[in-house]
Amino acid sequence: MIDRRCLLALTASAGTLPFVGSSAWARDDRAGLVDPFIGTDGTGHTFPGPSRPFGMVQPGPDNAGSGWDYTSGYQYRAPRILGFSQNRASGTGIPELGDVLLQPSVERREDLASTYVKTSEVARPGYYAVSLADNGVRVELTSTLRSAIHRYRFARGGRVWVLVDLQHGLTFRTDRQPVQSVANDFSADGFEGEAVRQNWTTRHVAWSALFNRPIAAVETLPPRVGEAAPRYLLAFDLGEDATLQVRIGLSTTDRAGARRNRDEQGGWNFDAIAAESRAEWSALLDRLCIDAPADQQRIFATALYHAFLHPSVISDLDGRWRGPDGTVRQVGKGLRYSTMSLWDSFRAANPLYTLLVPERVDDFVNTLLDHSDAAGRLPKWPIWGGETGTMIGEPALPVIADAWAKGFRGFDGQRALAAMVATSTRDAKPLYPGDDSLSVWSIYDRFGYYPFDLVSGEAVSRSLEAGIGDTATARMAAMLGEPAQARHYAARAAGWRQLIDPETRLARGRDSKGRWRTPFDPLTPTSPLNNPGDYTEANAWQYTWTPALHDAPGLIAAWGGKAELKAMLDRFFFGLAASKGSEYLGQEAMIGQYAHGNEPSHHIAWLYAFTDSPETGHRLIARIARGFYRDLPAGIMGNEDAGQMSAWYIFATLGFYPVDPSSGSYVAGVPLVSRATINVPGHRPLQIERRGTGERLRAVRLNVELLPTTRLPHGKLAAGGKLVFDL
Repeated sequence: MIDRRCLLALTASAGTLPFVGSSAWARDDRAGLVDPFIGTDGTGHTFPGPSRPFGMVQPGPDNAGSGWDYTSGYQYRAPRILGFSQNRASGTGIPELGDVLLQPSVERREDLASTYVKTSEVARPGYYAVSLADNGVRVELTSTLRSAIHRYRFARGGRVWVLVDLQHGLTFRTDRQPVQSVANDFSADGFEGEAVRQNWTTRHVAWSALFNRPIAAVETLPPRVGEAAPRYLLAFDLGEDATLQVRIGLSTTDRAGARRNRDEQGGWNFDAIAAESRAEWSALLDRLCIDAPADQQRIFATALYHAFLHPSVISDLDGRWRGPDGTVRQVGKGLRYSTMSLWDSFRAANPLYTLLVPERVDDFVNTLLDHSDAAGRLPKWPIWGGETGTMIGEPALPVIADAWAKGFRGFDGQRALAAMVATSTRDAKPLYPGDDSLSVWSIYDRFGYYPFDLVSGEAVSRSLEAGIGDTATARMAAMLGEPAQARHYAARAAGWRQLIDPETRLARGRDSKGRWRTPFDPLTPTSPLNNPGDYTEANAWQYTWTPALHDAPGLIAAWGGKAELKAMLDRFFFGLAASKGSEYLGQEAMIGQYAHGNEPSHHIAWLYAFTDSPETGHRLIARIARGFYRDLPAGIMGNEDAGQMSAWYIFATLGFYPVDPSSGSYVAGVPLVSRATINVPGHRPLQIERRGTGERLRAVRLNVELLPTTRLPHGKLAAGGKLVFDL
């Protein structure tokens, strides 16, 4: 079946019909192409529960409350479900959220964890369902933007039970109590309360739940060892239809905010809400269509779906939200967001948002700036309004500079530059004992790099990432007419050159005396989990390519030209054995030393575009896309990381990638489909077409204009037309 919107977009500017055959364009209901189970088996760490695009809540099944495998609460092969909590993050490496767990049953038991019928499990955008074998109930979930809706169909009427577990959460800090304080009250047909929790970050969560039947009885369960928050069993007396529904609103602010969020879409028409969610997803997924076989369509649509789960709206229905300093603020205009995996997403996910959801970009940036006002600096990895301080560098800087370079003007440029400068000059304060991923500019400015004997670890990676932020700040200053600041940060951005060892040509640690790290093993990956080491979830070979994220010409020149760049790339991909046994460091989905399972490698195959053999990169990109993204629950190899892994696949399919993600431009590859259409409401469609049968890219043309293959300008692509890749 032809996707009619894609067809209209094509015919509007091409005057011809798209190819229709065994690889037909997607159906009208594009949400039907999405399989939320992709990425739920293994290290993808995605979840199958429903969410609205960029939604505040993500109700879903939790198989466990802690552990590396359960950072989203779910693993495809896990045999039991503890219950259904109301929020989570997609594909992260650390568990967080998982608030207010509910679990229904026809029997009264203190432990209501249940096996489930795997073949009964259904997941699609806006809807999840499963039958709990031990509890005699079918659970269905859907959501609005800020509230979760559950429907329980019990095997019989009469008295049934629902567990309410306020202790449960997705946590990795099993060595301490995550609940710092809690209060909860019941009414005739619901409950509401709030808590302060401390895990990945310290956060305030409020909730308000309303059932469509009165609560017949409330039993407080005895606390288990080490628990601080209560658990309850609620009894309900049902009629013959044996159905119970509940709406749950969450908030970062207070109970009143949670109550308003709960009722943002009142009523009990579960099916209508689920249908509305599916329609919203279909409309959003409609913005990007490809001509491809059915399995590729499913992988691609699911990648889009995953990319649009985060960042998550954090502002209440009335515009209030709680920031990283604990203060409740009022949004003057728009929305505020959290769950920003910036160290991952600045590379491809945030650039993708500028192309596909431009109406949200200004609010994304204003969220970063509001965070800076509250915390005194831009965030690294915020979730639920709080700051985790996770990862290194200052990844918010390229996100802001990229938005300004692409013409977004819904935020104050001078305010943004001030926040960028403050973040690039003030030493970061530790958020917790042992916080060793800080930007300590007082050290960096003395040496132009982080000496490994003066910092606790990751010295090379932290130095190289500093250059990304400095280039972004320099570019922002230049665009705003501040040449002195631009020169200062551009000069500091060149500090990476001091760490390129002339003997190995790799980025190698140096101490405060300028001496190289000895002994030096360029193949062993390191991170805070196995320091001492100079690299972040990677090794010297993998991190040496980082300067290309802001200064590819400089890195090429440092190695002696395009021929040497190709020699280094060839050795990296084809001359070195893959690392093994360090999957927790992202050493998975390997080609030679290329590790697609972690973000430092994501741009490297695209660098062949700067050599005289770009077709080698084209082949590698196709191999990565086809080998490491599959139409299976184990179809994402490596953490999804709140959209970054999927964003890479989307760009690879389209044939271009933001190698330098604060430049406002892209590097060309070869599209993995014959045709694609980007059709954002209010904008002229961009049609993408691959012509020819060879492997080598001969030219890229937008309408009749020849574009530079290593610097495709975003502004021209966003303006629409016909983008042709000639082979």
